[in-house]
Amino acid sequence: MKALVARSYGPVENLTLADVPKPTPGPGHVLVRTEASALNAIDLALITGAVKDHLPIQHPFVPGVDVTGVVEAVGEGVSRFSVGDRILAWNGVPSGGLAEYTLVQGAPSAALRPATLSPAESAGLPTAALTAAALIDEATPRADEKVLVVGASGGVGSFVVQLAKRTGAKVLATARADEEDLLRRLGADATVNYQTSDVTAEALRWAPGGVDVVIDLTHAGPALAGAAAAARPGGRLASPLMGPSAFDRGVTAVYTGTRTPAGRLEVLAAQAAEGHLHVEIGARYSFTDAPRALADYAHKHLYGKVVITF
Repeated sequence: MKALVARSYGPVENLTLADVPKPTPGPGHVLVRTEASALNAIDLALITGAVKDHLPIQHPFVPGVDVTGVVEAVGEGVSRFSVGDRILAWNGVPSGGLAEYTLVQGAPSAALRPATLSPAESAGLPTAALTAAALIDEATPRADEKVLVVGASGGVGSFVVQLAKRTGAKVLATARADEEDLLRRLGADATVNYQTSDVTAEALRWAPGGVDVVIDLTHAGPALAGAAAAARPGGRLASPLMGPSAFDRGVTAVYTGTRTPAGRLEVLAAQAAEGHLHVEIGARYSFTDAPRALADYAHKHLYGKVVITF
């Protein structure tokens, strides 16, 4: 079968389409004929070796943590899925989604795909929506609280805006000028152009005294202090990246990544299928263009989800 392969750690430009053996599902796994996959920041980190000290991979390596397709074969002990089922999955560090066939763990990180959800939408959902839901869990925005979302136009951010709005909170989203209409359609009450404005200053104008919650999807470590300065005394900051446990004025911080509690992916997929959760697809590529897709994702500003279809 064909797959996008990294032979060693290095730049994404080193990846090539190559022939690799078609995998066989072992216990607890299913083999999926891939219909679509989506790109995420973790793909770049795994490929380049940026996280190799705590998330090492074996080479040759096939990236793609998000995958959707048709179950081709089922391993021993799998009862949730049958041959012919259409599923979507977050495949974690084993990855493998950028191949004609993908081994998927038959665990809470996989779910049946609703009939009305397209392959592209399904591929764009798992990592970003699961991460956004985990951030909302930790940030706990409440009705009428004010929330600043930094990095709102990306894959995770587009879901954070929607999920925060559904709590009844008021949402201020950072965006480029050409993304403001998109974010308002997703539910943002207001936007701030981070290219031309001071985000913290604008947030304090929007919420005198500070916002209740900051969800920062862009910065890490000490750089989070700028966004934290937009929070009220005793406010809350949540991020998928690491940083201090607290900031000035009693602003507390929580950090979380992709989480797959039982049933959550099914719920998110159902919400998307019913039109209650929008999967914003900013760019689509064919599998034969997968090397270019990785390069564009690494070096260009692309909003929403970047999806590769087979």
